Amino acid sequence: MHRRHLLNLILASAAFALPFGASATQIRNARLWRSDDKLRLVFDLSGPVQYKTFFLSAPERLIIDLSGANLSGDFSQLALSDTVIRSIRSGHFGQGDTRIVLDLSSPVQLNSFLLPPQDGQGHRLVLDLTTAAPLQIAAAPLEKREPVTDKAHPKRDIIVVVDPGHGGKDPGAVGAKGEREKDVVLSIAQLLAKRLKREKGFDVKLVRNDDFFVPLRKRVEIARKHKADMFISVHADAAPRLTASGASVYCLSEGGATSATARLMAQRENGADLLGATSLLNLKDKDPMLAGVILDMSMNATIAASLQLGSTVLGSLAGITTLHQRRVEQAGFAVLKSPDVPSILVEIGFISNARDSQRLVTARHQQAVADGLFEGLQRYFQKNPPMNSYIAWQQEQKKTQA
Repeated sequence: MHRRHLLNLILASAAFALPFGASATQIRNARLWRSDDKLRLVFDLSGPVQYKTFFLSAPERLIIDLSGANLSGDFSQLALSDTVIRSIRSGHFGQGDTRIVLDLSSPVQLNSFLLPPQDGQGHRLVLDLTTAAPLQIAAAPLEKREPVTDKAHPKRDIIVVVDPGHGGKDPGAVGAKGEREKDVVLSIAQLLAKRLKREKGFDVKLVRNDDFFVPLRKRVEIARKHKADMFISVHADAAPRLTASGASVYCLSEGGATSATARLMAQRENGADLLGATSLLNLKDKDPMLAGVILDMSMNATIAASLQLGSTVLGSLAGITTLHQRRVEQAGFAVLKSPDVPSILVEIGFISNARDSQRLVTARHQQAVADGLFEGLQRYFQKNPPMNSYIAWQQEQKKTQA
């Protein structure tokens, strides 16, 4: 199943409502049981909760949001080896809520429910995970399973959508000697696309392959139309200070911007879409800036994947160019607002900076940047191969042969 289906929320209403004014429920402990066909994960609670769960793919994750709950224990004691759960992460979410993320090695079917206090046990949230693959395949003899699995495996290409920023009537930033952002980023995007096409297991789509304007909403739609596994938007902006230089990587923020520069970059990129205002007239929100939009809950895990992707790409660029920021920045970029596709915006340098601009227009530096972007993407997908992809199949083969 594609991630579009996995994004359908599985709503589970609480058996008891949290009384008004009551203190937050504590998530005290987690316990794990295994059987041949099921994995049961139980969270011990100090009181009743409301919760909801949903799945995300690429990589596979199960998200559990608990309203009005705080984590007082940890999951370090759980024996996760030889289970479908690769790791468990948690963090604060919303106002006084807790989000728990189960990183999965494969898709699962979920049955979840709350139990009231009984038999000396307190409140509990129970999650029963059943592997989605047919059990008879897993039970087949090894010598028969290998060729069947290999033959049946889709080994699909990972789809990367590369978005050269601006274009057409929107030149983007312009350097002191007339260098145009839209030309520089198109060249680098085309070089990155060529490199991806040469690598087995990847397919690439360019948002634009020539000098024409594409509205921001349309860029997001293109990524979803092609069922992208990731979206990368390439830019070379201007900065208020001419001394500002180096590469940066940005992800979407579920709140405010992480820095003044990030906020300025988002405002500038979002504002460029006013040039295509006629295409925005039918939008329900009628908000071309798209600032302050409250993100759908399904977006949060995608942002987490985008941050991981961005960090990997930033590390690859560090050996090629100077970095303006050594961490991934976040802001409300409209072009990154795809709820189920990990998305990053890469500022490959500031065209307003004389040294950056001089390098950005040279073929050698453009190729080096494209290679660095490719290396970052490849490293990310080696660690997080999408389900049914060729890279996932390669890693399965290595495990089988080990």
